[in-house]
Amino acid sequence: MMEVPEAFVRSTLEREGEPGAAWLAELPGIVEELLGRWDCVRDGEVMYGGVGVIVPVLRPAEGAAVVKVSFPHPGNVHEPDAFAAWGGRGAVLLHERYDEHFAMLLERVRSSTLAEVEDSDEVMRIAGRISHRLAIPAPPELPRLRDQADAWAAQLRQDAAELTHALPRRVVDAAVATAQELGRDQPDTLIHGDLHARNILRADREPWLAVDPKGYAGDPAYDGGTLLKARSPALLEAGDLRRALFRTLHVFAEAAEVDPERARRWAQFHAVQSAFWGRRHGFRKARGGPQLDWFTQLVDSLAELLAEGT
Repeated sequence: MMEVPEAFVRSTLEREGEPGAAWLAELPGIVEELLGRWDCVRDGEVMYGGVGVIVPVLRPAEGAAVVKVSFPHPGNVHEPDAFAAWGGRGAVLLHERYDEHFAMLLERVRSSTLAEVEDSDEVMRIAGRISHRLAIPAPPELPRLRDQADAWAAQLRQDAAELTHALPRRVVDAAVATAQELGRDQPDTLIHGDLHARNILRADREPWLAVDPKGYAGDPAYDGGTLLKARSPALLEAGDLRRALFRTLHVFAEAAEVDPERARRWAQFHAVQSAFWGRRHGFRKARGGPQLDWFTQLVDSLAELLAEGT
């Protein structure tokens, strides 16, 4: 039977509590069931991401593949729908799915990610091109991001009122305006929903392929915001944060073929969301102490700079 990595066990228990413990107890049996169902044999050590395990396998029909099993959560429901719609266009191929267990048999790619590329412009250019390829008409069953617009605006107002923060009112108001204006005016376009450099991996069929989509219908410029938020610590190395920030946005927008102003506004919205989220829950890389303060100051700075415009 498969051994679940200890670090994954700890993070799942911390995040999910008793439901996570129950799922982890069943996980080795689920994987064994899937190996039999899909005629696979294990072919390497178990890997893991934020919410699921990835088991390298061999299968007669596809050769090298991976079995991915995610914790049952509403945010993971539409991942296979997105892969199915793309059919390998800019993303890994979906070979099989078993929705009851939030499981998929996927094309195997390499373990190195776009985050390991040192040239920041190249990172944004590649991510932009991937984003453009993923932007296709969305299937009707996928959730529409425009339906979240009012809830986004309400949460931002609540956070601003309840939390201690140093964000000027104009910065929060800019994010609320984005939720109400761009948020309600989004096309029925399939987007990744959580695009960042660690979710773009080196591959053999194509140089780079996307993994771990949320599967939303919305504005392709929205993905520029999630990408920039994850890249923000690297931007500090450039010295001039404002210049690096807007250059990064420009490179992404040009490669993704999206309106730079929409990309800027979505990036500012994501920064304000992140600033408040960090104050309530901490960040994945910083739950407390000086590191949390550092990340909080960084996203606050991003939110203010992006509110200024180019």
